[in-house]
Amino acid sequence: MATAKKAPAKSTASAAPAKKKASGSFTKALTLSPALAAVIGPTPVPRTEIVKLLWVYIKEHDLQDKANKRNINADAKLLEVFGKPQVTMFEMAGLIGKHVS
Repeated sequence: MATAKKAPAKSTASAAPAKKKASGSFTKALTLSPALAAVIGPTPVPRTEIVKLLWVYIKEHDLQDKANKRNINADAKLLEVFGKPQVTMFEMAGLIGKHVS
C-alpha cells in the first residue's frame, strides 16, 4: 500500500519577499536645461516623468513618423533637445541625459 506524502509545514513568516522601494535615482527630481524646460515645463521632475511628458508632447504635436512609428520627427523645440531632425524612441531616453542635472 502506497503512503501519501505530507505537505511541508507552512512557516509563519511570509513566503514572498518584501517589495523593494524604488531607487532614489529614479524618483529624484532633476533640474532641466532651458531647452528641455521649453518642451515639458520648468518644474524639476524624475527621469521617468520626463520621458512620459516628452511622449505627451510628441503625441499632441503629431511628431511620430507616419511610416515608422518608432521614429520621432523633431520640431524646432525638440531639435534643440535631440540635436538632430529625427531620432528613434530608443535614442530619446539617452539624449535627454545631457539636459538634466
